[in-house]
Amino acid sequence: MASITIRNLDDPLKSRLRVRAAQHGRSMEEEARVILRSALDKGTPEASHVAESIRRRFAALGGLDLPVVARAPGREPPDFAE
Repeated sequence: MASITIRNLDDPLKSRLRVRAAQHGRSMEEEARVILRSALDKGTPEASHVAESIRRRFAALGGLDLPVVARAPGREPPDFAE
């Protein structure tokens, strides 16, 4: 099993970790593992299209109805057989 060392952890954060660990009846080390596991289990949403990611991000703001623009048929392709 691997281990890591976290350097430059500020005192207020360490104190909060100590209090949270005590509230849950765990050591600070176990509490840190639980926090990391929880954060990483959420993970990232599975790969999707960019448009779908944008839609999800802005869904709470509401939709936007755009008018349908009439389009003319495209031009005929050139005849290269001549």
